Amino acid sequence: MSTAVKWLSAFGRFWWDFLIGDTPELFLAVLVVIGLAFALHHDRVAGIVVVLLAVIGFLGTSTWRGRKRRSS
Repeated sequence: MSTAVKWLSAFGRFWWDFLIGDTPELFLAVLVVIGLAFALHHDRVAGIVVVLLAVIGFLGTSTWRGRKRRSS
C-alpha cells in the first residue's frame, strides 16, 4: 500500500472515530438538529422551539439509553 493511501486511511479513521466514536446516534442527532435549524431558519420562534425540543429529546433519550446499558 502506498504512503498516500495509508495516510488517507488513517485520516479517515481519525475523523470517523472523532465524529462518530462510540455513539453514532448522537452524531445523527446533531445532523438532525442542524437540519431542523436550517429548515426553520425563516421562522425564528418556531425554529427555536423545535430545535430546543429536539435537543432535549435527543439528550434525554441518550441519557436513558446510557443508563439502561450500564444497569444490564
